[in-house]
Amino acid sequence: MDSEIETEDKTDSRRGDIMDKWVCIVCGYVYNPEEGDPDGGIDPGTAFEDIPESWACPLCGVSKENFERQ
Repeated sequence: MDSEIETEDKTDSRRGDIMDKWVCIVCGYVYNPEEGDPDGGIDPGTAFEDIPESWACPLCGVSKENFERQ
């Protein structure tokens, strides 16, 4: 029974990590994976880590490396 609880906890923790918001350190734009970036071709439900490296901040145009987990 304990192993089932541990597995569930790990799954819940991972889900939280995937759905974390990320903030642009240059302009303050917040990427919310629940909303995605439809204008930038990113579907709702897309984790920040799954966004292509070519994606840029929709407000100031900087790359993903200028974002920090919120």
